[in-house]
Amino acid sequence: MDVRIAVETPLQDDVRAMVADLNDYLIPLTPREFQFQLTVEQMAEPTVTLFVARDGAGAPVGMGALKDHGAGLGEVKRMYTYSHVRGARIGSRVLEHIEALAREKAINRLVLETGEASGFESAWRIYERSGFTVCGAVLDYPDSGYSRFYEKKLA
Repeated sequence: MDVRIAVETPLQDDVRAMVADLNDYLIPLTPREFQFQLTVEQMAEPTVTLFVARDGAGAPVGMGALKDHGAGLGEVKRMYTYSHVRGARIGSRVLEHIEALAREKAINRLVLETGEASGFESAWRIYERSGFTVCGAVLDYPDSGYSRFYEKKLA
């Protein structure tokens, strides 16, 4: 599938709709108190860079964000692809853009939190294929049993 991936603002109607679709997907999978989603307003903060994948017609089909925590630490957030394009490796390509930006910013460690329940298997595969390894709780996330944590050290 031909897609273009670029840095965009989350404050666009079609990106807001994609974030809403992601939230609708996540809400039934994990108790609400163990979901740690950034809102579109938080995604627009200066420490967050959002990548949006668009198809040939310009419609968004996937996204992912890098949150820069400073001191060489970055966090992967809001990774998502619409169901009709899953399997086309769009998520992996978005993750490659996130990693490239992290390297440009001299981030030497990427971390992320994702769900531990059934329904997150495709996310785990993307992270593991991209060289992320399971680790203990990161940042200020609780070690609740509802989350799986990953890290990747960047050269």
